[in-house]
Amino acid sequence: MNFQEHPFFKKIIKDAWSYWTGAVLLGLLNIALFAFSGHPWGITTTFSYWGAWIFRALGGHPETWTYFQNPSHAKALTQSVFTNTGSVQDIGIILGAFLATLLASQFKIKKIKSHKQVVAAILGGLLMGYGARIAFGCNIGAFFSGVSSMSLHGWVYTVFILIGAWIGSKLLVKYFM
Repeated sequence: MNFQEHPFFKKIIKDAWSYWTGAVLLGLLNIALFAFSGHPWGITTTFSYWGAWIFRALGGHPETWTYFQNPSHAKALTQSVFTNTGSVQDIGIILGAFLATLLASQFKIKKIKSHKQVVAAILGGLLMGYGARIAFGCNIGAFFSGVSSMSLHGWVYTVFILIGAWIGSKLLVKYFM
């Protein structure tokens, strides 16, 4: 029997998990991460470190920026991509998502339909990145970890992400569908 036809493979890797299974596993993993690292799950702060490390490699001086005057951010500048825990986490998320997509036979390279699609994707990505930085996190750090720790910023983020998603869906339907 092919391993992809094995019931265990189909149940755990190929088929979608229930929302409850995913929610419980994410909650348990967030607790484990907090116990191990001393901070809740976050994603986007590490991207600012990646940008600073690249800028430094090109001869820039990100250590002079106000953002890196904060001791925790300044410490990150002394680390590397492979010694910063957030960076290792983000690399693991990217590789894990790619592996899961491959194992579930869901990986597809799609043709770009129009230049409008490219512009919308770039504009949306820039707006999401900017929003994640001013909100002190993305849907993981600001929403998932913020709400679960009962932080006020998590609840404010929730209200505005719902409003933003509603506006974004209206714009998507009007201009790109």
